[in-house]
Amino acid sequence: MNAVIIGVILMLGLSLARVNVIVAMTVSALVAGLTSGLSLSDTLNAFNSGLSGGAEIALSYAMLGGFAVAISKSGLTRILANKLLAKVDKADSEYTHHLSMGIMTIILACSISSQNLVPVHIAFIPILIPPLLSIFTQLKIDRRAIACILTFGLATSYMVLPYGFGGIYLFSILHKNIVDNGLEIAQNAVPWAMVIPALGMVVGLIIAVFFTYRKPRIYELKEANQAKAVVVTNERKTVIIGLLAIIASLIAQNVSNSMILGGLVGVMVFSLFGLVKWEESSDVFTKGVAMMAMIGFIMISAQGFASVMKETGEVASLVQTCADIVSSNKPLAAALILLVGLLITMGIGSSFSTVPIIATLFVPLCLQIGFSPMATVALVGTAGALGDAGSPASDSTLGPTSGLNADGQHDHINDSVIPTFIHFNIPLVIFGWIAALVL
Repeated sequence: MNAVIIGVILMLGLSLARVNVIVAMTVSALVAGLTSGLSLSDTLNAFNSGLSGGAEIALSYAMLGGFAVAISKSGLTRILANKLLAKVDKADSEYTHHLSMGIMTIILACSISSQNLVPVHIAFIPILIPPLLSIFTQLKIDRRAIACILTFGLATSYMVLPYGFGGIYLFSILHKNIVDNGLEIAQNAVPWAMVIPALGMVVGLIIAVFFTYRKPRIYELKEANQAKAVVVTNERKTVIIGLLAIIASLIAQNVSNSMILGGLVGVMVFSLFGLVKWEESSDVFTKGVAMMAMIGFIMISAQGFASVMKETGEVASLVQTCADIVSSNKPLAAALILLVGLLITMGIGSSFSTVPIIATLFVPLCLQIGFSPMATVALVGTAGALGDAGSPASDSTLGPTSGLNADGQHDHINDSVIPTFIHFNIPLVIFGWIAALVL
């Protein structure tokens, strides 16, 4: 058995068995390394060398957690929650349905905008979602539907819209790595090659929201951990300063390309205007770190896991095995390329990190089999996107969990990973396969 397959399947199996994701990735990395013939020392060295790659991400999440706590302490989330609760209390069943759809639409718009229009990625989730949890509970909205909406916006928009993170993924990563590996294609053709796979994501979202998770789901009415009751003495001042802090944070992040600085600027604005007292700043960051600690450590361990997968050297042999099997059979080749890409990217959890790896392996294979340039882009781009939709180690699933689990009622594996895997990864494979054959 290929060590990469063993490592990824073991990691997913342990996660589904409710073993902590960090433990699952660590154990799976060790097993994969030893299976490939690496010594225990070499495996641990590879794992440790990869850990540093996740440190910046973990600190970014901690700083954003601090910003989310500061927003809650200011009372801004309390104002938002109270206004929506007033509407919920007065609503009849028909209006409640429209209100639920309206909230979901706003969340979808924010999620899409976070990749392109205002490229803050998952930074908005711990700010927007926790104060809405009591609203979701009152409206009996299934949070798995919200998880699917958030993941859809985080992943689909960068697949087809060449702005913000979409520009980075489509042009700086996907196009560059495909050209570097010997395939000539115009840069502006890359987004069009990803349209059909993106339609698969749309189909998955429709099924999730209007069919699978349409029925009401009962949750306990709890306060989110970072949204304890706050007395707001001056509502207008709170709203103005809160909006100023959010805008300043977004500007700082866009200018510096650093979520760390963005979170820090947001907290400083609240402190300067007195909505968060200076003596409480330490408590703000402590609670922020606690809120985002699990996600941060998962991202760190994911980097170690990915480092071991690369060190085994068996990713290339896995692809070569596929090449030997498919010969010149395009339908079979497309299916195997996507399935192998699914295994690789599910383990690493980031399309931006895995495209350079799989492009090196898949582009020569696609050229050998005779796929067109557009079909090759669709295959490589789809294989990369599979890592963001439905992986336990992806920030596109970890981000939604961080917001939806603020009151402890949303499980990462059962309520984020499995729903997004079923509704997005499966359609992505199907529509990516169709794209490879018709383009």
